Amino acid sequence: MRAHNPESLFIPLAVLVERRPGVTRWAEEVWRAIEVLEEAPAIPPWTLLRQEPGRSVFFAGVGDVALHPTDTDNYRHNLASAQPLVWALLRPAETPPGLMLHSVTADPGEAHLHADVGQDLLESLPMPPGLRATMEAFCARHHKERGFWKRRRDQADPEALAHRSRIAEPEE
Repeated sequence: MRAHNPESLFIPLAVLVERRPGVTRWAEEVWRAIEVLEEAPAIPPWTLLRQEPGRSVFFAGVGDVALHPTDTDNYRHNLASAQPLVWALLRPAETPPGLMLHSVTADPGEAHLHADVGQDLLESLPMPPGLRATMEAFCARHHKERGFWKRRRDQADPEALAHRSRIAEPEE
């Protein structure tokens, strides 16, 4: 786990998820994150917000988007895209409803790390305008261009791979 830099910023976002009936015999229900809100409702996580035919919407909870000064290059790539995104990660849990909000991130590199992890559900969602403005200001304040540095490899030692015969010790 990364140590917290005093210049890091943590922005809370509320996550809404929906549950739909499964369409295959292997899944009774299908969950997915559908929206992030800049202001969380004053209700407990996993409160049912709406019940519609074939769809239930829940408030999953609040997750902090962490902005770190060393990751501004990733944030800038996200902000430069046609549609800046936020990723919500839902993880299986033992308690009802069977999922928990694990994290929310605006770092595409961090989201990529979670993309193929077991039973986790990772959803990309449009970035709210307030978060976008905060990220742009954060990047303007903290971004430092880092040049590409190519690491030089050590020279190979051809003798290191040579066959060595075992020399018998003289008997006394």
